[in-house]
Amino acid sequence: MTPMTPASRTTAAAWTVDTPSGRAAREVAAEYADAALLNHSVRSYAFAAEYADRHGLSYDRELLYVSSLVHDLGLTAPFDSHTLPFEEAGGHVARVLTAGLGWPAERRARAEEIIVLHMRDDVTAAEDVESHLLQVGTSADVSGLGLADFDPAFTAGLLAEYPRLGFGDAFFALVADQAARKPQCAAAAYVASGAKERIAANPLDRQG
Repeated sequence: MTPMTPASRTTAAAWTVDTPSGRAAREVAAEYADAALLNHSVRSYAFAAEYADRHGLSYDRELLYVSSLVHDLGLTAPFDSHTLPFEEAGGHVARVLTAGLGWPAERRARAEEIIVLHMRDDVTAAEDVESHLLQVGTSADVSGLGLADFDPAFTAGLLAEYPRLGFGDAFFALVADQAARKPQCAAAAYVASGAKERIAANPLDRQG
C-alpha cells in the first residue's frame, strides 16, 4: 500500500475507489440511500482510509470501500428486515451485490462480515483490519469518537464535499426505530447505552 500524501487527503478522489466494484457500490448506495445517509457512508470510508494511512495499516481498499458504501442499506425501506438486525440485512445486500460483480464466495463473505461487525464489540486491527477500520470510520462520523486523531484540514474538506445534512438526528431516528421493533438487536443496546446523547454531542455537527 502506498500512503497518501498530505495534499491528496483533501481531494474528493481520495474518498472513492474507482474500480468497477467501487463504482457499482456507489451507484447502488446512491439509488437507495438519501443524501444524508449516502454522505455518511462516504465519510465513514474516508475517515477509515485516512486513519489507516496515518497509522500505516495495510488493507484492501476496494473491500473496505464497497462495505462502507452499503453498510447502512439495511436501514432503508427496501432492505429493512422485520426479523434481522439492520447490519445483518445490510450484509446480505453486500453479498448479493458482490455476487453480481463476480466476487468469489470468500470475498463476498468478508464484505458481509465487515458490515455485521461494525455494530458489534470492538475489533482490533490485528484481528481484522477492514472491520476495525469501518468501526473507526463510523464511530468518528456518527458520534465524533477519535476526531482528535484527524487533521482539522482533512475533516473540514470532507465535510465541505460531503455535508452532514442533518445526519445525526436522522440516523438516530432510524436506529431508534430498529430498536423499538427488534428489541434484541444491536441497535437496541446501542440506543440504551446513550447513543442519542453521544450523537447530539458530535462536534462534526457544529462544523458542517
